[in-house]
Amino acid sequence: MSNGFIQVLSTIDWSEIVLAGGDTLLMLGGSLLFTTLLGLPLGIALFLLDRGQLLASPRLYGLLSLVVNILRSLPFVILLIVLIPFTLLITGTSLGVAGAIPPLVVGATPFLARLVETALRGVDRGIVEAGLSMGATTRQIVWQGLLPEALPGIVSALTVTAITLVSYTAMSGVIGGGGLGDLAIRFGYQRFQTEVMVVTVVLLLVLVQALQMLGDWLVKRVSHH
Repeated sequence: MSNGFIQVLSTIDWSEIVLAGGDTLLMLGGSLLFTTLLGLPLGIALFLLDRGQLLASPRLYGLLSLVVNILRSLPFVILLIVLIPFTLLITGTSLGVAGAIPPLVVGATPFLARLVETALRGVDRGIVEAGLSMGATTRQIVWQGLLPEALPGIVSALTVTAITLVSYTAMSGVIGGGGLGDLAIRFGYQRFQTEVMVVTVVLLLVLVQALQMLGDWLVKRVSHH
């Protein structure tokens, strides 16, 4: 049995696996960076613009909330296809790592924004009231009061978003997005190479587990400060 297992593994093109794994990490890193840069301020804006908050503007909040809800409600596979013209405009290609990152960012940004908004809602209202009583500006209250208190929740939000992006990168293989998902579709599904499918699934599971462990460790670290 062990000899048969080794023989099966020997038929796999491991250079393709390594290349696909590197592409997945590039897609994850690039999309998580841009998702954080867009999703974090969007989440803060949603929190601040809601009724009873520092910059309350129900109409603007309703507009932003509607856009976020629409983007979150679209299945990612459909979003991949719908955004092909936008992706071509931004990157010049809809294939590979470069072609996958724009739809990954568009799909994950509203998801992260809602999680950040939820984390900020969990902060004691007394933090805001104390800041206002001392004459602090909105900027000071956000950066010196709300964000430090909400940091564990925000780190958890980033962890969940990163794990979600892993599944999104796999789905991007449907349109030739590269990475382990693309490899699983081209070899594991279309060419009936089950061993390739199994290896890609195992690698994705390992990546998700590593992200979760890293996220849990970071939450404990920031919670102690």
